[in-house]
Amino acid sequence: MYTLRDYQQKAVDKTIQYFKKKRDPAVIVLPTGAGKSLVIAELARIAKGRVLVLAHVKELVEQNHLKYESYNLKAGIYSAGLNKKDSQQKVIFGSIQSVAKASDSFFSGFTLLVIDECHRVSLEADSQYAKVIKSLRQNNKNICILGLTATPFRLGTGWIYNYNHRGVVQTKEPRFFSHCVYDLPLQYMITHKYLTPPIKVDIPVTCYDFSELTESGRNYTLAQIEELLKQQRRLTPLIIKNIIDITENYNRKGVMIFSSTIKHAHEILGCLPKNESRIILGETENHERDEIINDFKNKKFKYLVNVSVLTTGFDAPHVDVIAILRPTESISLYQQIIGRGLRLDSEKKDCFVLDYTGMGHDIYSPEINDKRPVTESVAVQVCCPKCGFENDFWGRVDTEGNVSEHFGRKCRGGVQNPETYDFEPCGYRFRFKLCNECGSENDITARECQACKNVLIDADSKLKQARLSKNAHVLQPDSVEMQERFDKNGNPFLEVKYYDYDAQYLAEYHYLNNQNSLKKFNINFLRSHLKRPELNLSIKSVNEIVSSKNHLRMPSFVIARKQGKFWKITEKIFAEEF
Repeated sequence: MYTLRDYQQKAVDKTIQYFKKKRDPAVIVLPTGAGKSLVIAELARIAKGRVLVLAHVKELVEQNHLKYESYNLKAGIYSAGLNKKDSQQKVIFGSIQSVAKASDSFFSGFTLLVIDECHRVSLEADSQYAKVIKSLRQNNKNICILGLTATPFRLGTGWIYNYNHRGVVQTKEPRFFSHCVYDLPLQYMITHKYLTPPIKVDIPVTCYDFSELTESGRNYTLAQIEELLKQQRRLTPLIIKNIIDITENYNRKGVMIFSSTIKHAHEILGCLPKNESRIILGETENHERDEIINDFKNKKFKYLVNVSVLTTGFDAPHVDVIAILRPTESISLYQQIIGRGLRLDSEKKDCFVLDYTGMGHDIYSPEINDKRPVTESVAVQVCCPKCGFENDFWGRVDTEGNVSEHFGRKCRGGVQNPETYDFEPCGYRFRFKLCNECGSENDITARECQACKNVLIDADSKLKQARLSKNAHVLQPDSVEMQERFDKNGNPFLEVKYYDYDAQYLAEYHYLNNQNSLKKFNINFLRSHLKRPELNLSIKSVNEIVSSKNHLRMPSFVIARKQGKFWKITEKIFAEEF
C-alpha cells in the first residue's frame, strides 16, 4: 500500500472538507515532485463513486496509472495513444483527446473528475475539456471537479482560480476554478528534503541578449526570437561549450537543454558530442520519442535537447543540469522547466540551473499578475494596514533588502467563511483614482467609475490628448527638486520642480499652513507621491516634507496646461498606471 506525507494528507483532507460544502471546481497546487499521484490515489480510493483522471499527454496518463497500480490498486486506461480504451473500472485514467471523443455511455457513474496539469483548462466553450465536463455534468450535475497543478497561472491570463484558502483574492475575472483548497510552496519541499536543491547560475560565461523582446512590454513571436538568435549566432557554440565544460568538470549525469525554436535546437545539437546527445521536437514521431526518452532515462546518452515539449509530464530523476536557452516572461513556465531537475535520485545532491537568457527570474518568486512596471522591479511583500495580509507586489528594495517602494494597487487579502467558503475581500486600495463626479475610489487603470459610471480617462489617453494639444506641455522627469520658499508676506510654501533630460522644468507650489491646505496637499500630492502609501506619513510643515523626500517618488510624466503666461501642472502619471 502507501503512506501519505503530512502535506499530502492535508491536501486530501482539505479537498474532502471543501466538497462537503460546495461543488464549484477546486484546485490543489503542489510543486513538481510533491507526489500528486499519491493525492490522486487516495482521493480515488476513498471516493464512493467512479473517478475519472484526465491528463493532456499520454506520458502523464501512463505515469499516473503506473503510480496508482504500484499501490496495489486497479484502474483502467482510456487513451488511443496507449492503445487502451477501458471504460468499466471504478477508476479510469484518460487522455483528454481520447475521452473527448468517447460515447455518451462512457460518462455514466462518475462522482469525481481529477484534471492533472489543470492550468491548461480555460473558459472556452468549445474546448475538449469543456466538452468532457458538459458530458459528465449531464450524467451527474453534482460531480466534484478537482484540478492539480504545480503552476496555477497562464501567461496573458494570470491566476487560474479566484480565491485561495489562505484568504487571497487572486482575481475577480471569471475563472473555471473557484477556490484553491490547498497549496504548498517550492521552498517547503526543498527545505524538508523532498526535492533536490537547485543551484542557479544566472550568467555562466556569456548569455543571449533578449532585452529587445522583453523591454517592449509586448508579446513576442518566434520570428522575432529567430532574428535575435541569428544576430547572436556566434554565442551558441560558446554557450554549449560552457554547458559541456560544467557537465564534465562536475561529473553531471543528465542534462536537459531547453531551446527557443526548432532551428535553434538543431544548432545546439550540432555543437554537442554526437554520441552523447539527442533531440525531441513537437514533430518527433511517438515511437521515436518514446525510444529517446527511455534511452535518456537509462543514461544511454547525456544531453537531451527539446523545444517546448518536455516542460510537463516528464520524469527523469537523474537530471542534474537544466540549461535554459529560451526566453520566457512566464514564471510558471520557468518553474516548470526547473522542476524537471528537482526530483530526488540516489546519486544526486543538487541540480545546476544554467540560465543563458539574462532574464533574471527567481526560482522561488511568486507569480504576480500585473505586468512589471519598470525593468528593475522585483517581487516584494507588502502588509495591508487594514487586514494585515502580506501582498506580493512589484517593487524596489534598498541595499539591505528592505522594501523602499512598491507598485501595488489593491490588497489581495480577505476573509473566507470556513462553513460556506464564501469570500469577503478586504478591498483596501494602496493607490487609487478618485472620481471627479462622486469622489469614489477606483482602480488607477479604471476607465469608468465603479459607483456612478462616470467616464475616467486612462493614462495613455491623457498623454495622447496632451501631446496633441497646443496648450499642453508633457514633460518626462529625470530629477526632482523640493525646496522651502517664502512668499512676500513671509509665509512658507513648498516648491517642487521636475527637470527633464534637457534641464527644462515644470513647477508646482503648495501651502501647508492650515488644516485645509494640509488636507488638500495630502489628496493632491502626498497620496500619489509616496513610495509606500500605506505608511501614511503625518506631514504638518514644509520642512517635514522636504526632510521626507526619500519616501517620495517621481512621476513618469508631468502634464501642464497654459494658464495666461504660465504653465500649471494639471496631471501626473505614475509607472503603475500604464
